[in-house]
This record gives sequence, C-alpha cells and structure tokens, in this order.
Amino acid sequence: MEKTLHINSLEEYTKQFFDVLISYSPKLISAFIILFVGIYVIRFINRLVKKLMAQRELDPTLTKFLADILNWVLRVLLFVTFISKLGIETSSFVAILGAAGLAIGLSLQGSLSNFAGGMLIILFKPFRVGDTIEAQGVIGTVTEIQIFVTKLISANNQTIYIPNGILSNGIITNFSVEGMRRVDLVFSLSYETNIKEAKEVVLEVMKSHSKVLKNPEPIVVVKDLSDSAIHLAIRPWSKNEDFGEVSSDILENCKAAFDKKGIIIQPFVRENSK
Repeated sequence: MEKTLHINSLEEYTKQFFDVLISYSPKLISAFIILFVGIYVIRFINRLVKKLMAQRELDPTLTKFLADILNWVLRVLLFVTFISKLGIETSSFVAILGAAGLAIGLSLQGSLSNFAGGMLIILFKPFRVGDTIEAQGVIGTVTEIQIFVTKLISANNQTIYIPNGILSNGIITNFSVEGMRRVDLVFSLSYETNIKEAKEVVLEVMKSHSKVLKNPEPIVVVKDLSDSAIHLAIRPWSKNEDFGEVSSDILENCKAAFDKKGIIIQPFVRENSK
C-alpha cells in the first residue's frame, strides 16, 4: 500500500514538474534567445563604435575607455532584461545595484577624482603621449595616459606616476607644444668687463652653433648689476630635442671664448630655467 502511494506521489510530482516546465518554457526560451541575440548585438555595436571613433581620429585611450563603458552598460541592461523575461522581479535587484554603487562610490572618492581628472585630460588634451611636461614638481616625457594615472619617464630614466586628479587641477608646463624652446642662461662677469665686447663674444658663440635657431634670433642682454658682478642673460632658441645639448654647449663655448678674450667670470654660473 505504502509503495503504491509513493509511486502515485512520484507520478504526481513528475506531472506537476512537466506542467510547470511546459508552461514556463516559452519564457525560458525567449529569455535565452534575448540573451544570445543581445550578446551578438553588443559585440556588433562595440565594433561599430570603435570603428566610428577611429574614423574621427579620437585619442586611442579615450576610444578604448568609451567602448569599454558602453560595453558594460549594455551588458547590465541585457542582464536586467534577461532576468525580467524569466519572470524575476527586477525592482529589488535594481535597488541593490544602486545601493552597491553608492557604497562603492563613497569608498572610492579619491579614485573617482582621478577618474574624472583622467577624463578631463583625455578630452581637453593639455598634453599628449610623447610630450615633455613639468607638473607637481617633476619633469618627464609622457609615455602613457591611463584613466587613473599618467605615466612619465624622467631624464634619468625613472618612471613617475602622477594621479590624474591632482594633475588635472594643477599647473602643467608643456615643453613640446610649440616645437622649440628658449635656453635661459646667466653669466656673472667682473665689473672690469667691457659689456659690449662680452655681448659680441656671446652672440658669435650662439650664431656659430649649428643647433641654435636663426629665428627667433638669439639675444644677449644685461639682466642685472649686482654689488659684485654684471649679470649677462644669454637666450638662444633651439628645437625641443636639442635643448640639453644647446644649453651645455653654449656654457662651454662661452667659457672658452671668454678665456681667449681675457674676460673674467665670477666664481659661479647660474642657469635660470630647467
């Protein structure tokens, strides 16, 4: 008797299971169709957006970032649509997702500031990859602009990471935008020096250097008359890539030319600009 009741119960449960499966199968099938079609459509949209942004010659970093954001937004929308089609209540899920987003946002305020700074840098382009900049007390060549940090390589080959939040809100000096740069040097000469002769010597040194630009013309002026010396400002122009070489050569060549003319240099030589 008990065995007969057990078999009847099993048959009843099986029948109920198949009844529910049959009644639920349209929702299940349509939900998975939406899922698979949605995945294909997201991939297609992602490729299309990347292609359009590449045609408009947008920054590669911005292109990748926007494509990734769009990809995740579409995935979230697809997932919500999928579970909704299955008959699962989505209002609670959306509320949980919103609360989680708020909690994450509050805990990552610094990171969000860097994220916003990265977006501003990518959009307004105060500098590009390959530019030499000075910011936050350091000088280096930009090798990578990431979403949260910017990577620089200094002249002595040190890697520097600057958070984009403080970078976007601070002063940035870009040495590469104009393509050329002025060298600002100062010689301190004895008061026994004939200023006109010293200026002619310096001008000859600058004009004879192959990497000193002819336009703008190099100039030499009296910058200051201190208690102990005449301060002569020397200002040649060079291409960005020749700046260090021109700075060094002008100092060395002026010293040699002054020695030939008997012009006395005070015990120190000062360079004004970096």
